[in-house]
Amino acid sequence: MADTANTNDLRRGMVLDLPEGLFEVIHFEHHKPGKGNAVVRTKIKNLRNGAVLDRTFNSDSKVNVSRVDRRDMQYLYRDGTDYVFMDNETYDQMHLPESLVGDDVSKFLVESTTCVVAAVDGSPISVDLPTTVDLLVTKSDPGLKGDRSNAGTKPATVSTGATIQVPLFVNEGDTVRIDTRTGDYVTRVQA
Repeated sequence: MADTANTNDLRRGMVLDLPEGLFEVIHFEHHKPGKGNAVVRTKIKNLRNGAVLDRTFNSDSKVNVSRVDRRDMQYLYRDGTDYVFMDNETYDQMHLPESLVGDDVSKFLVESTTCVVAAVDGSPISVDLPTTVDLLVTKSDPGLKGDRSNAGTKPATVSTGATIQVPLFVNEGDTVRIDTRTGDYVTRVQA
């Protein structure tokens, strides 16, 4: 169900129902030029494909806003091309297609991870990972002491198959914490 809102009332996290689809407001700025009418400049993220757009709205105009239900759901397993999640409150299971989960999420998704699944009118629209995840390094070449040609990092493959850059002291069998927003190494986790 969509409501209307004044563009002056836009806030971060609101979901706009535009003709092109559903977009989440990730940044907004009110701007009053010397001449002309005030405008609201926004950065909005397409919830279907993740594309970020710059959009400018006239001040005091109306936009459709969708109500988004965000639920904590635990990733259980992969079933063919679907990912199976369980609602942490109702224990209902939901099959989400690979296209909805996306590569940015699937490359760091491991069983038992609690994610936030957003839905509009009961239809899932996006999956968000926690800010960091801990993954096992399954393949990494030994770092050569004194090798500074690559700023003290080397590629490593983690248990999900993703390749990240890690410091030279990280070895196979180590567990590392990864920032899921950027895919960057954060720290080595002690067992």
